Amino acid sequence: MAKITFITTENKSIILEGTTGSLMQLAVDNSIPGIDGDCGGVCSCATCHVHVHPEHVEKTGEASEIETDMLELNDHYNEYSRLCCQIEINEKLNGVVLQVAESE
Repeated sequence: MAKITFITTENKSIILEGTTGSLMQLAVDNSIPGIDGDCGGVCSCATCHVHVHPEHVEKTGEASEIETDMLELNDHYNEYSRLCCQIEINEKLNGVVLQVAESE
C-alpha cells in the first residue's frame, strides 16, 4: 500500500492510499480537484498534469518521450511535470507528494 499526497491548486493536502492502478485513477476515483483524466489514461490529453515534489522524482521515475511531448504543450510544464495516468501505484511511491498543476 502507498500513501499519496495530492496538493490541490488551492493548497489543500489530500492523502489517499492505493495498491494498484494509476495515480490518475486514484485521483479521479476520489474526486481530486483538477485531475480529470479525460482520455481515460492513455497519455493523450494532459488533464492529469501534476508536479512531483523534487525530493520524490526518483520514486516516480522520468517521463517517457511520448509523455514529455504531451506535457511540453502545456503552459505550466516544468522539469517536475508528469501525467499521473502514466505513474502506476506501487509501494515505492509511498509518501510521494504531487502538486496538481494549474489548468490551461
